[in-house]
Amino acid sequence: MRYAMMICVDESEAGTTTESSDDNGMQEIYAWFEKWAGAGKIADGGAELQSVSTARTVRGAGADRSVTDGPFIETKEAVAGFVILEAESLDEALEVASTWPGLSYPSVAVEVRPTVDHSGDMG
Repeated sequence: MRYAMMICVDESEAGTTTESSDDNGMQEIYAWFEKWAGAGKIADGGAELQSVSTARTVRGAGADRSVTDGPFIETKEAVAGFVILEAESLDEALEVASTWPGLSYPSVAVEVRPTVDHSGDMG
């Protein structure tokens, strides 16, 4: 089964690290991907997202459609990226997610959710 692993951060904490620690953090993330891809647990590498300041939200359709700046979520945390995991169970997906290197920062959280498979619905 596939699970979405969403990496959530408090963007107000951005910029509080040094360039050296950022480089080390990226090396840890690359090693994490290498480890779990080799174990067959990464179904899709996902993507890192730009800041919420670049986001736009669409609501409604047709004449009722509106586009606004930002996500306007009532939370400090925003999704900064995602990975699609392949795991036998939610517990296994949580085991993989709990090793995410960014969890050493207090402003980082990882949310894991099963995905819905619509592949049989297309024909």
